[in-house]
Amino acid sequence: NYVGSEKFVDDSYASPIRAQDLSGLPPAQVITAEFDPLRDEGEAYAKALNEAGVETYYECVPSLPHAFLVFFEMVPAAREVMVAACKRLASAL
Repeated sequence: NYVGSEKFVDDSYASPIRAQDLSGLPPAQVITAEFDPLRDEGEAYAKALNEAGVETYYECVPSLPHAFLVFFEMVPAAREVMVAACKRLASAL
């Protein structure tokens, strides 16, 4: 949906896990949710980053759906994840 054309689906800029080499990337955090259709892909990407020597934080949040962070103002668990993610980002900067 977000790449605009099927011809870009296999491009590593659209799907970073398809990159030939992930080494040298900056530290990353990958957050998925238990009921996220992209959970397995997110976990695989975090694993690939880690195997490439990239410092990676991975978390799969239980009991929440894809895009749960959008609801951080209404869902306490989402807020906790958002606050922690922002703290990790601020610390990295």
